[in-house]
Amino acid sequence: MKQPGPDHPITIEPNPKRVRVTFNGQVVAESRRALTLREASYPPVLYIPREDAAMALLRRTERSTHCPYKGDAAYYSIEAGDRRAENAIWSYEAPYPAVAAITGHLAFYPDRVDGIEEL
Repeated sequence: MKQPGPDHPITIEPNPKRVRVTFNGQVVAESRRALTLREASYPPVLYIPREDAAMALLRRTERSTHCPYKGDAAYYSIEAGDRRAENAIWSYEAPYPAVAAITGHLAFYPDRVDGIEEL
């Protein structure tokens, strides 16, 4: 486990906007409680509470990855209508203490959904 610091900063802040994720004409997630995670030089990532996602459209997959700063990530595919987005979502279900705020949240790959909007 690595700790965020000056050489690899991580910040998590409430996003003041309403965030909406769409796929195949359906709203997969919509929240006014999203978090914005900024990590080192990576683009910001929006994390949306599971309670604000259409979990019936999501299927957990076998994929998992490990981040030394955040922990182990589980992945989900989206199935909406006749389309499927494989491993389009990741979630740190038991993240390391330094990023505990993202527990119970989902993050979406922008190139695997039709849109991620901040309204």
